[in-house]
Amino acid sequence: MYTDQLKRIEQLKKENNAIILAHNYQPPEIQDAADIIGDSLELAVKAREVTEDTIVLCGVRFMAETAKVLNPEKTVILPAADAGCPLADFLTPEMVREARLAHPGAAVVLYVNSDTAAKAEADIVCTSANAVDVVRSLKETTILFGPDSNLADYVASQVPEKEIIPLPKGGHCYVHALFTCDDVIAAAEQGCMTICHPECRREVRRGADVVASTGGMVKMAQNADSWMLLTEKGIAYRLEKLYPEKTFLVREDAVCADMKKITLDLLERSLITGEYAVQLPTDLMDRARVPIERMMALRRK
Repeated sequence: MYTDQLKRIEQLKKENNAIILAHNYQPPEIQDAADIIGDSLELAVKAREVTEDTIVLCGVRFMAETAKVLNPEKTVILPAADAGCPLADFLTPEMVREARLAHPGAAVVLYVNSDTAAKAEADIVCTSANAVDVVRSLKETTILFGPDSNLADYVASQVPEKEIIPLPKGGHCYVHALFTCDDVIAAAEQGCMTICHPECRREVRRGADVVASTGGMVKMAQNADSWMLLTEKGIAYRLEKLYPEKTFLVREDAVCADMKKITLDLLERSLITGEYAVQLPTDLMDRARVPIERMMALRRK
């Protein structure tokens, strides 16, 4: 298949003192090339700890920028310059500032799937894995939460003692918005347990057997023989490698186009040319680091 190219990438990685981090949604060949595979939280934690000179982040732009914010002295490369996130595009820093004025005293919690400039306006950042714990940790009872309205709704269901205001209303991930109750019913008819991402709609979450981040899915997969995965299809490859004796079903159209923009050719080229290195203003990184580090500190407690 692509064994020779993987060998070249491995050699280039050694020559450049680089480490490759890949999200669970990346294509199979990119996962095979990676040193670390994980969800947004796992990748953020690893990016902060990296000792290599160069981090090659195989994911989307907000992930590469988060890695740069957490480890600014390192070179952080995103092999596909146009790998963005439509969910992150829902929220601008101006919208955060306007919401603060409209809700004085509220705390701003931003999903890591957000632009760095928006993060710089937040009190604390979260991931789908720790969103509930992050909100519970805050003294404020009114929370402005963005940019994913479905994740905000999930947090509200788990922390009913607080008022969760989505910011903006209607922000969503187009991949997770695909799933319906019919997917849950189909899974039951096939004898599968269903596990869905908290970015799915309320009715899908209520019908699923388990709600979990992609990192949570990796941990939960051992608890049943057959699963319907209501998230981006890329995670099935990782789960099939970890649990070859189990069955994992996905919707073939559950594809994040931006997550699939990184190819082995682009990855190899990035190690040769250094394209595309993340560049962010120092003052912006300093401001965005505060809410991200606040989340990281909460994780260490």
